[in-house]
Amino acid sequence: MLTLEDIKQDPVVHTFVRRGNQYLGEMGFTEHGTRHLNVVSSRIQHIMQTLGYSPREVEVAKIAAYLHDIGNVINRVGHSQSSALLSVKILGDLGMPLEEIAVIAAAVGNHDEGSGTSVNPVAAALILADKSDVHRSRVRNRDLANFDIHDRVNYAVEKSALYVDKNEQTITMELDIDISICPVMEYFEIFLGRMTLCRRAADFLKAQFRLLINDARLI
Repeated sequence: MLTLEDIKQDPVVHTFVRRGNQYLGEMGFTEHGTRHLNVVSSRIQHIMQTLGYSPREVEVAKIAAYLHDIGNVINRVGHSQSSALLSVKILGDLGMPLEEIAVIAAAVGNHDEGSGTSVNPVAAALILADKSDVHRSRVRNRDLANFDIHDRVNYAVEKSALYVDKNEQTITMELDIDISICPVMEYFEIFLGRMTLCRRAADFLKAQFRLLINDARLI
């Protein structure tokens, strides 16, 4: 059975991830390369394992997490759908069972707040894992004078973490933000849609979504 390590070693995946991240950099977007994909894969593993999903379901989720942005090699617009289509081709060529491909395709195709929704547990977990990766290390523009709002928000985040408590049925996103760089309101200005998507994803997983910023609970 295919594993995340098999996916990481595939030359098509490696090339498309590297090139897609390069192209986004040319457009001024934050980092979407192996660092981001490894963080999202680790967080989706934490979510799925803590909520009691099987080892194989966890592995399938990790593969979805690693492939969720591969469509950036084509275009940022509609990248969730192009990522899903590329994933179907890549995973089919590698011999993954169709039932697992179908789960991954739906999860990858629904991870973006513009058009996504939680259609299966992997999709819900992917939304939470992806949207929680907000951090200054993702900002490529180091000229603070030329920061746009996305740069400011990401650069202001000194710590981001995601915690799952199965007993309390809660999924908590915790951020430490330097408010001298970005007021908390600016975070909500660009991320309100993402937080709404995260709340609905947690609901799908029968959990309550919580957002803590600088130790204050906002959701």
